[in-house]
Amino acid sequence: MFKKTLLSLFSAILLYFSWPPNGFPLLSLIALVPLFYLFSKSKNKKEIFIFSFITFLFWNLSTTYWILHASVLGMVLAVLVNTVLMSSVFIIAFIVKSRFDFKRGWWAILCFWLCFEYIHLNWQLSWPWLSLGNVFSTYPNLIQWYEYTGVLGGSLWILISNLFVVQALKSKKYIYSSLFIIITPIVFSLIIDVNLNETHTQNFVIVQPNVDPYTEKFSGLSADQQLDKFIDLALNEVDSNTNYLIGPETALLDRLWESKMKSAPSIIKLRSLIDTFPNLKILLGATTFKKYDYKLSETARSFSNSNLYYDVFNSALIIDKEEIKVYHKSKLVQGVEFMPFASVLGKLNFLTIDLGGITGSLGTQENRSVFINDSTRVAPIVCYESIYGEYVSQFVRNGANVLTIITNDGWWKDTPGYLQHLHYARLRAIENRMSIVRSANTGISAFIDPYGNLLMQTNWDEEAVIANDVKVITSSTFYMRYGDYIGRLASFLSVFFVCFLIANLKIKK
Repeated sequence: MFKKTLLSLFSAILLYFSWPPNGFPLLSLIALVPLFYLFSKSKNKKEIFIFSFITFLFWNLSTTYWILHASVLGMVLAVLVNTVLMSSVFIIAFIVKSRFDFKRGWWAILCFWLCFEYIHLNWQLSWPWLSLGNVFSTYPNLIQWYEYTGVLGGSLWILISNLFVVQALKSKKYIYSSLFIIITPIVFSLIIDVNLNETHTQNFVIVQPNVDPYTEKFSGLSADQQLDKFIDLALNEVDSNTNYLIGPETALLDRLWESKMKSAPSIIKLRSLIDTFPNLKILLGATTFKKYDYKLSETARSFSNSNLYYDVFNSALIIDKEEIKVYHKSKLVQGVEFMPFASVLGKLNFLTIDLGGITGSLGTQENRSVFINDSTRVAPIVCYESIYGEYVSQFVRNGANVLTIITNDGWWKDTPGYLQHLHYARLRAIENRMSIVRSANTGISAFIDPYGNLLMQTNWDEEAVIANDVKVITSSTFYMRYGDYIGRLASFLSVFFVCFLIANLKIKK
């Protein structure tokens, strides 16, 4: 039992040392070998659950512990729920293996794990931070083929590689096939021919105001002081050639009612900057409000002593000399920006974590808006949304040819959290073959090319402003068109496995 426990811990250690920001990702291709070996040797469900739980608990804890800076309870729940879900994959696969044979058991692990990652991208308890395919985000030269498969293709590669290495340890006849599976995707990535349809370039300026979210954002500095700081920094780089000025999430703190936005002091001040530079468009984050005559959505709040309702949004605004366009963040952070399964847990809304500003469930919108200015179409991706591949691709399908990400990663302080978030954005560039412009409040802000390379970046915890010409690209990728098809196929096969298992149990009964 002690040796088996060490093996499960060894898998966790290998996963940790493969993970961004400082890990070596190729270790992931063998990281699950000890756990897969235990899977093949375990004799009951309890045993495989214990060993898989140990592996995934230590992996989750070592790579996402930084959540505790915002909420200790949130970190504990995220780690425990994710660990249980990951371990459940092995239990279900073990049941398949015990009812049929080892071959079906291995197929079950592949299908159920990919199904789990796909569900984790789409349900209300979504937390795809540790999708296996994210591990290669710091080495984009290894996974240029993500433009065909997305992150789930990387997860499939890792699972199959580990499976064949386990078989190679049992029989030498699998050695060459294991090497082929490990090496082939790397070679393909290095020789892949990428055709980019570049139409023109636009000059972007990124401002990183470096406002501490705990001591300055909602208490230490006024909204006017923060806006003045933003404009002063911008003026160091903005000139008559600048097309876009990008600021971080919630850069504007005055409460903006969408029906009266043009008269808001912060908007008037920003438009005075546009008066100086008429070609300038300003994209940044704000908290916006929308009023209704009746309860139009589940998240609508009521005015006191009134029959009127309103929604609160974490929004991205783009402001030019003629109009203001608004996009509402729609992939919200559970426990912070919304309470999952509101019909059941809605009365627990008071438990949402208060990180300053507005608390409780925020509003969303159904479609992915694209900010169109002449031939440039900008996707306004807000913070957490950037870790969802298919979600980001919806902006591109709606016409976007430049991706912008506005975020505030200061909640996690100087931990791997903000770096992982930065590197995951590089995967979105490869999947869609789009340039990315990323503004982060405390860092790291960056320009990312369509190959996932960091062209220019700021440091963590510094006031900074950087400028660069960005390629506007109208190329279309296979992944952009078809999204997470690997997850959908795995989900179909998983349902087939479950039905097959149920039928077998009934026949035996």
